[in-house]
Amino acid sequence: MTEKHEHTAERHLRKKHLMLDPLPRGQMNAMVMESMHATSWKFWVVFAVLAAITAWGLFYSWGVLMLDGLGMAGVNRPSYWGIFLVNTVFWIGISHAGTFISAILRVFKAEFRRPFTRAAELMTTFGLIQAGFSILMHMGRVWLAYWLLPYPNQRQLWPNVHSPLTWDLLAITTYLLASTMYLFLPLIPDLAMARDRSTGWRKTFYKILALGFRGTEGEWTHLRTAMNIFAFAIIPVMFSVHTIVSWDFAMATRPGWSSTVFGPYFVIGALHSGMGAVVVVLAIVRATMKHMDYFIRTEHFEAIGKLMLIISMGWGYFFFNDYIVQWYGGDVWTKQLLHWHEAGPLGWMWFAMLIFNVLIPWLVLWNRTWRSNPWIMLTVGLLINVGMWLERYIIIPISLTINRMPFTWRMYEPGIEIPLGIGTLAFFILLYLIASRLIPLVPVWEVQEGQMAHSLKKVGRETVVTVAELE
Repeated sequence: MTEKHEHTAERHLRKKHLMLDPLPRGQMNAMVMESMHATSWKFWVVFAVLAAITAWGLFYSWGVLMLDGLGMAGVNRPSYWGIFLVNTVFWIGISHAGTFISAILRVFKAEFRRPFTRAAELMTTFGLIQAGFSILMHMGRVWLAYWLLPYPNQRQLWPNVHSPLTWDLLAITTYLLASTMYLFLPLIPDLAMARDRSTGWRKTFYKILALGFRGTEGEWTHLRTAMNIFAFAIIPVMFSVHTIVSWDFAMATRPGWSSTVFGPYFVIGALHSGMGAVVVVLAIVRATMKHMDYFIRTEHFEAIGKLMLIISMGWGYFFFNDYIVQWYGGDVWTKQLLHWHEAGPLGWMWFAMLIFNVLIPWLVLWNRTWRSNPWIMLTVGLLINVGMWLERYIIIPISLTINRMPFTWRMYEPGIEIPLGIGTLAFFILLYLIASRLIPLVPVWEVQEGQMAHSLKKVGRETVVTVAELE
C-alpha cells in the first residue's frame, strides 16, 4: 500500500511539473511544429479582423492626422501631452515583462520560466514598436523625424541633450536593439530545429535565420556565453529606460510631477503592467494553440501569480509614498491637483486605478487555487493593464489640467487619438498572431535542457525534486 501511494505521489508530481514530465525530443519538436502549422478558419477570421482594425485605426487614421495636422487631436493648452504619450509610457511598461522574465529570472535560475520566456521576449520587441509609433504620432510632422538625429547640417541645429525627450530617444532605441538581439539569440537553436523539419519557403526562411547552427559543442558554448552577457547587460538597460521615462515628468516643475520617487515608481509600474500582459498572452496561447497545454501548465500561472502579488504590493507602496509626500509637503496647486484626481469629473478613474491595481490583485492572488486558474489570471491581468493605463492617463493629461495659471485650465478631450490607440493595440496582437505561425513560441531546447536537469530522488520516505547544474 505504501509503494502504491509513493507511485501515485510521483505520478502527481510528474503531471503537475513540466520539468518532471519529459517526452521524447522528436515528439516534443513535432508538437511545437504542429502548433505553428495548425491554422483553422477561426485563425484567418481573427487575422482579417485585426488587419482591418490596424489598417483603419493605425495607418488610415495616421494618414488623416498627417494631412490635417495635430489640430485633429485633443492636445491643446494646457494639456499638450495626451493619449499619444499615455500609450508611449504604457507600451514601454509592457515591454519590461520580457526582460524581467527572461533576463532576471534567467540570472536567478528560476526554472519555471523556461516554457514562456519567448512569449515574454516577443512582448518586449512588439511593445517597443508600438511605443515608437506613439511617439511618431505625437510629433505630428513625422517626415521631419530626422531632425532628432545629431547629423551635420548647414543650419547648425542640434538635438538638445539636456532634454529628457532626447534621453528617451537614446534609451528606447538602445533597449529596442538590445532586446531584439536578446530575443534572437535563444531563438537560433529552435530555428535550426524548424529548418530541419520544414520544406519549401519555410525551410529557406529558417535556414537564413538559423545562421548555419548545427548544435556542435563549440556553438552551444558561444551561444550560452552570448546569452549570459546579454542577460546581465540588458537588466540595467531595462531599469534605466523607464527611469528616464519618469524623468520626462519629474524634471519638470509642474504640480504633481516634481517627485523624487517617480523613478522606482515608474519601474515597478512597468513590471506590474508587463506581468499582467504576460499572463494574458499565456492564457490565450494555452487555450488557442495545439499542444500548448503540455508546455504551459497551472504551475506557471501559480508562479507568475506570486510575482504579480509581490509587484502589486510594491506598486501600492510607491503610489502611496508619492501621494502622501506631495499631500503633506506640496504647495497649494499640488494639493488642488490631488483633490482634482479624486473629486474631479474623471475622479472615477482614480478609484478604478486603485481597485484594478491593488484591491483585486490582493484579494485574488493570495489564493493558490485562484492564481492557478488560467481564466482567473487572464481576468486579473486584463484588469491590471486597464488600471495601469488609467494611471498613466491620470499622470499625463489629467495632471496637466491643473497648473499655476487657473485661467488656462481646460479638460483634455481626445479626438483622433482614440482610433490610433486602438490601431496600435490591434497591431500588437496582429504581430503576435503572425509570430505564432512563423517561429516556435515555446523555446523547445530550454524545456528539454530543464527536463534533463530535473529528476526525482528518494530522501527517506519523501520524494523530492533535484536539479543538476548543467554547463
